[in-house]
Amino acid sequence: MSTIDPLPSFVVPTGLFFRQYHLECLSLFSYLIGDTTTGRAVVVDPQRDISGYLADAEANGLRIERVIETHFHADFVSGHLEMARATGAMISYGSEARTDFEIDPLSHGQILELGAVQLEIRHTPGHTPEAISIVLSVPQAGDVKRDKPWAVLTGDTLFIGDVGRPDLLTSVGRSADSLARDLFASLHEQILTLPDATLVLPAHGAGSACGKRLENASSSTIGEQREFNYALAPMSVTNFVDLVTEGQSVAPLYFAFAADANRRDRPSLDEHSAPALLSLEDLLAYQSGGAVVLDTRSADVFASGHLRGSVNVGLDGRFAEYAGDVLRPGQRVVLVAEEDRAVEARVRLARIGFDNVIGAFPDVAQAISNRPELKSIAQRLNAGDLVTSLVDDGSATQIVDVRNPSEANATGTIPNAIHMPLPQLLDQLDRLDPSAPTVVYCAGGYRSSIAASTLRAHGFKRVADITGGFAAWQTATTLPAT
Repeated sequence: MSTIDPLPSFVVPTGLFFRQYHLECLSLFSYLIGDTTTGRAVVVDPQRDISGYLADAEANGLRIERVIETHFHADFVSGHLEMARATGAMISYGSEARTDFEIDPLSHGQILELGAVQLEIRHTPGHTPEAISIVLSVPQAGDVKRDKPWAVLTGDTLFIGDVGRPDLLTSVGRSADSLARDLFASLHEQILTLPDATLVLPAHGAGSACGKRLENASSSTIGEQREFNYALAPMSVTNFVDLVTEGQSVAPLYFAFAADANRRDRPSLDEHSAPALLSLEDLLAYQSGGAVVLDTRSADVFASGHLRGSVNVGLDGRFAEYAGDVLRPGQRVVLVAEEDRAVEARVRLARIGFDNVIGAFPDVAQAISNRPELKSIAQRLNAGDLVTSLVDDGSATQIVDVRNPSEANATGTIPNAIHMPLPQLLDQLDRLDPSAPTVVYCAGGYRSSIAASTLRAHGFKRVADITGGFAAWQTATTLPAT
């Protein structure tokens, strides 16, 4: 978790404590907002490991009295329960939300006063039915409360350069068309009615799968978004629906699980507890009993030697998101991780609700040196090797493209490739022949290592991936993309 100071062009009003947090690996922005006179504060959309908010509140003489969730997040399990249990804070969602735990629901138009600092709740459905946005004002002498709001926390309703995708709830009977129409109304009736100078503070930034064109920025203004955001250009509601429902990435496999988990009561995360260190015998016993061995080392290190049947998701990338694409919720997990990073790996999995980590095994290099029969090496082809293979005997090779549809549509694909985005891999294994030689590629090589190791763990015998991904293939070949 890192903090982001307001941009220099924005002056924080007298009496306001404001801090924005950025969890880069999940593209999450969250907020601590307080009144410096009264010491009363709220946290908005917190990540599950909450120690950073608690430390900042204590250091600045703030008392967190409420946790506000802008909606049921699908991309992470939020820290509302952890925060409530640690501080006694009440939990609030919009009035349309239904949960297994007690909440203090917030109605459209309701004003929360922390002192001089005021939070106005606006119901802004579209990304989800219960979504709210929060208008933040600190009236100064002579100000009219609603005429000069300082900022609006837009959750996943409005991003910088984009709007929230309306298609994530189709699996539970809510049509993307209906939610997109709600989103259009929310944007035009509740968000764009704010003054142009109002600061826009979203819940996500670039890299999030909750939209398709999020910019790499932490804040903007209503005026800037009115001028530059493609989804806010003048258009009919019908055109808006078409625009925001087409071209979305395939939602990560764990999204439905995480969204449901945010409605449920559950145990709190102990973010400082280290997973138990396992012996090799314990690891093998758990693996034979169905546990997934999740190797968190880099793709190149993994390729040079790993425990047979391991799945590789490198800890230095978007670890939790991609682990959630190739693991099932509730599966038992054994981590292969250096001892000093095992806690990090466990916490990052917990951020998406994957809590069933049995333990960690740090000594894989020594183990496979002592027990070479347990060692497996992953084949990583350079693009030139694949070009030669396709020319010489391409019909014998099963090629799998695990990029998102928008990536494939933008650049084309390797001839005869089977397009299977990573989040769909586990559910579409029957489209592939496990006995055929298989080559997997993505854009650069991170996701392809994940996919190739997953296929091997599911019984595919001859699997390689392409280092450098599709870009390297384009450089190495004169064959046209299809």
